[in-house]
Amino acid sequence: MSKFNLDKPLSIILIIALIIAVAATIYIVVFPQPGEKFTEFYILGPTGKAGDYPTNLTAGESGNMIIGIVNHEYTNTTYQLVVKNNQNILKNESITLTNSEQKEIPFKFNLPAGNQNVKFLLYKLPDTQNVYRSLNLNVSVT
Repeated sequence: MSKFNLDKPLSIILIIALIIAVAATIYIVVFPQPGEKFTEFYILGPTGKAGDYPTNLTAGESGNMIIGIVNHEYTNTTYQLVVKNNQNILKNESITLTNSEQKEIPFKFNLPAGNQNVKFLLYKLPDTQNVYRSLNLNVSVT
């Protein structure tokens, strides 16, 4: 008879544990926690691959590439894209992306002769003082 008295409380505890496990699973599915917030910022060569960058140009020759931005900030985000060579601004564009939205922007440029450094700067607005992401491309123009 003592076995019967122990079975009933154990069954109740098991049922309560099962209900808690199901409720926790439902909560996790219905209210998922966001992961890490970040923005992808990348450059691609003219063929859309991470390579074949226009690093050697002749005077008067245009360089072509693609600038990519992907929003993983879990909210609509506005960016300011600035591309510079020395103090010359080659591109300045405001871009708004929804969460998980990707934008690839064709970019064509001409540079003066010499060893040049092209800076790709991404600001996460409204902050225009601190660069959020940056990339560099060294280009030799002969």
